[in-house]
Amino acid sequence: MSKSSLFYLTLILLYLLPTLTISTPHHHHHHHHHDNHHGSKSMHLTLYQHDTINKTDFIIVKGVVGPSIAELTSPFGTIVVLKDNLTTTPNPSSKVLGNVEGIAITSSFDGLDGFSVGRVKLELENGLKGSISVVGVINALEPSDYPVVGGTKDFLFVQGYVSLSLVSFKGASYVYRHDFHLFWPPYASKAISMLATNGSSIHG
Repeated sequence: MSKSSLFYLTLILLYLLPTLTISTPHHHHHHHHHDNHHGSKSMHLTLYQHDTINKTDFIIVKGVVGPSIAELTSPFGTIVVLKDNLTTTPNPSSKVLGNVEGIAITSSFDGLDGFSVGRVKLELENGLKGSISVVGVINALEPSDYPVVGGTKDFLFVQGYVSLSLVSFKGASYVYRHDFHLFWPPYASKAISMLATNGSSIHG
């Protein structure tokens, strides 16, 4: 890869790493919000990503050609950028709650693993807004977990992980399931309360 390509890739990663956004849901069968006896709050949410090659998913750098063991593999070093809708069910016609933007780099020689960062942006019915950041390696054929590395606004100090798994694919279109497992430690609630008390909007 040329020096200029590495320079632009570095800029993309620096832009995306701090920013994976998500707003929270209402009392819906895809969402569960709990308080435990330690004062922490947790949320579990399931959404579905709809990805279509050359429509919402684009290869910007082609990798090194190697062995292909499955239709879902890509050559080592392939760089893909995407912006896909997130819906409440695997049906792409179901309600859209946001989108996921990100970048993935094929990181294994068999083409199955990809290092990914991104931003998930949601508009949900309970009015909560904010962002979470995740970074991780996903496998094209097996369920994978992304660690949560930070959050903002209503998701300030959020912790947890996101599980990603392939639901189906047909031709150039793929559907992935995202299971969000998030929790806020007690000090996170205090920080949000302080922001509100000081006149700062946790939604703005």
